Order: sequence, then C-alpha cells, then structure tokens
Amino acid sequence: MIVKICGITSRQDALAAAQAGASALGFNFYPGSPRYLTPAAAAAIIPDLPAGVWKVGVFVNEPAESVAALASALALDVVQLHGEAAPPAGLRIWKAVPVGPGFRPEQLETCPEAEALLLDTTSAKAHGGTGETFDWAVARSTTRRVILAGGLDPSNVRQAIRTARPWGVDACSRLEIAPGRKDHRLVAEFVQAALSEDLA
Repeated sequence: MIVKICGITSRQDALAAAQAGASALGFNFYPGSPRYLTPAAAAAIIPDLPAGVWKVGVFVNEPAESVAALASALALDVVQLHGEAAPPAGLRIWKAVPVGPGFRPEQLETCPEAEALLLDTTSAKAHGGTGETFDWAVARSTTRRVILAGGLDPSNVRQAIRTARPWGVDACSRLEIAPGRKDHRLVAEFVQAALSEDLA
C-alpha cells in the first residue's frame, strides 16, 4: 500500500510524514495552488528526506519539457500530472483523473504511459486538495493501479481501502492546520490507519 502525503511545504512537515511511515511525499509546483512550493524551496527539503521515500512532483498543464527538466533537477521519483498536457517520456507518471457527476469508466483508460491513476474529486475551483470525497467504488472499474485521493483522513481511510482496494491512498487538506501546514498527529494517524487496513 502506497501512502502519500501531499501538499508538503516545509522540512518539518516532510520529515514528520516520513517518520510516520509515508511512502511518498507530494510537492506542488502549480502556482495557482495554496500549497505551491517553489523549486528552490523544494530543493532545500528533498536532500534531507530518508532514502526510500518517493518524491512526487505535482504539475498542472505544465509542458512536458518543463516537467522533465524540474524532475531531473530535483531528482523526483514520480511526476503527478493534472490537466491535458502531454506526459514527458522516460519518467514515472501518476495521472490524475477527476471523478464527479458524469464520470464514465472509460476515463480510467487515459494515459497508458502512467504507472498509476490518481482518482480525485472533481472541482471547478481546484486541481485536487478539495477535501471532498467521491464514490470509492469507481476504483473497481479498472484493472490498473489506482491511488485514491479526495477527502481522505484518519476517520475514513480504512473504509475507503475496504471499498476500493487501491494500490495507494493520498491525503492533503484534511490533515492540515492551514493550507500547506500539516497537523503531525493527524498525519501519523492517517498513515497508521491506512497501513493497518492494508494488513487486515
């Protein structure tokens, strides 16, 4: 079970999430996000992360060349792509798929280059980080690897895993004191709940 904590903006939050057992940390390089992190700020955090914790760069409609350049400069392990931009070649890709009214299962056949699909609640206001859930059973509509996101927290992640049996889970806004500032207790509880259900 991959457990990703997204929207990391500080070294303290990054190390707390890693210590709690997170598999991956998300760094948001979309300037329109309240959790936006400059590449320079990310470069000051990433070298201090424990070996084995995946560094995931989050991009929205960013040209493939720019994604590839930043992934190389920061030694990112994965790039998480939102929007319609073409994926870069030669990188591990997690493709975000918005789920909401009018969702069709064939949308889960997008981006064959992607290692996994990250299912998140659709929103007209934000590319993820909305804190709202969707029907987790949608994840059963594909044989591809799925990462559940959208409104997950310590109170509901076990039920989400039971319903969807995903490859991974991703949490952000419901683990925060304020946008971009994590509650370390909630982060630890989320990781523990997700991993305990995975072993159940």
